[in-house]
Amino acid sequence: MGENMNDQLYIPQIANDRKPEIGMKFTSIDDAFEFYNQYAREAGFSARISNSKRNKITKEVVWKQFVCFKAGQTDEARSKNRPSSGCPTTIRARGEVRTDCKAKISIVRQQNGPGWCVSVFTEGHNHGLSTPSKVHLLRSHRSVSAAKKVLTQHLSEANIPTCQQMQLLEIESGGLESVGCTERDIRNFEKKLRDEQKGIDAETLIEFFTSEKEKNSAFFFDYETYSDSDNTFKRCFWADYKSRRAYSVFGDVVVFDSTYNTNKFMEAMPTGAPKSIITDQDPAMTKALAQVLPETVHRYCLWHILNKFPEKISPVTFRDHYRSIKNVIKNSTSPEEFEHDWKDVIRCANLEENSWIVLMYELRHKWVPTYFSNVFFAGMSSSQKSESSHSFFKKYVSHKNSLMPKA
Repeated sequence: MGENMNDQLYIPQIANDRKPEIGMKFTSIDDAFEFYNQYAREAGFSARISNSKRNKITKEVVWKQFVCFKAGQTDEARSKNRPSSGCPTTIRARGEVRTDCKAKISIVRQQNGPGWCVSVFTEGHNHGLSTPSKVHLLRSHRSVSAAKKVLTQHLSEANIPTCQQMQLLEIESGGLESVGCTERDIRNFEKKLRDEQKGIDAETLIEFFTSEKEKNSAFFFDYETYSDSDNTFKRCFWADYKSRRAYSVFGDVVVFDSTYNTNKFMEAMPTGAPKSIITDQDPAMTKALAQVLPETVHRYCLWHILNKFPEKISPVTFRDHYRSIKNVIKNSTSPEEFEHDWKDVIRCANLEENSWIVLMYELRHKWVPTYFSNVFFAGMSSSQKSESSHSFFKKYVSHKNSLMPKA
């Protein structure tokens, strides 16, 4: 049988003048815990505030206890000692968080004056102590300071990833062990900020849009709410004056994704419908554009369709025939030439029964370049150029932002 860890006593090896002593006095409970927690850091364990007792008459706290973080028992240990009720108990796997460690310190309020006095100090632990290089990871020695909270808030608003924030803090502090918190602590703080913003995020957005409209009457925005009792924010659309002015001059060809609301788009733009539009292959968008913009030529993004070929045909077929298929798509000089050569190359690749290939041929008028030779598209056949705009906005908008869709 191996030695039971609980039978072994671990005594912190630190100088006596940094250890608590019976009779030691403190001006407040906070001062006492701060001292004990600093002792715990040097000793290699985490401390936490435990029980207290109050005066039955005045209800003031007269006794307080601080313990090792591993004091007490785990749920599993408690369930073993608890009388069985005949019902199954769900045990959460937490690892060895609690070992019933007896290390502690108790303080009592002084009767002859203000302050607190140490009445009990138990030094030994029934578990191994942390090394100096890892003690900063223990719970009571981690905190996001006020300065770090301000810095983190600014970095989060700029959508700097949390992992990069930690790298900056590590450089600033001179090492990871000197940061004072972990990446998880930063994430928890960011979540707290988002939770605090959720109640006022929609109001803040509308106030901002209103102020922009007051600065320049050409700024456009509109929003909708759900018809429930709370008027929950539903969606919004905005266009700044520079975008609207640019559209009045360069509105021949428009590229946008399928999440835009076409009715709001028409209301926002000053010169009516665009001559042509490029979108992803989206059935709902196709139907909506046909209804709302019947005079506008609608074209599917060629780049997205070509990128689907590796998924829709076998690797061997893709390797042997994709180059020929792509050549027919991009270099046919007339619809008649495309349809003739398409049938030949598809038959050669043995793709006549491929359902996606059949569908794309039926939709050829929406994406094959030769069918748009008489329409001005400013040299564009793809919505890929809008990715630069997406890249710009991703610096300021991400899934972490507080405006979330209604469940």
